Amino acid sequence: MSIFGKKIERPSWMPRWMSFTLVFSILMIGALFFMGPNNFMKVVELKKEIKELKKEIKANRDTTAIYEAKIRELNTDKVTLERIAREKYGMKRLNEEVYITEIP
Repeated sequence: MSIFGKKIERPSWMPRWMSFTLVFSILMIGALFFMGPNNFMKVVELKKEIKELKKEIKANRDTTAIYEAKIRELNTDKVTLERIAREKYGMKRLNEEVYITEIP
């Protein structure tokens, strides 16, 4: 093998099938695989984050559906609206007295 007109002999520890070009190519592929902005580890980490965010989006959509159903129920059912107004907010009708007791 010669580089720049000088003959370079293969080291004794290097097998015949291995060349400097092969070693250099493997090192470059390894460097691209583990270093740089789009390295393998970062891609795996980002895919994991995407999966977690998709789970969170699904959970938020489910919660939104539950609250939208409650809003529809409150807008259509006057009995439910009155019950919640009495229980949670302590509202009452005119000329009505309400006694609140806390029983442990």
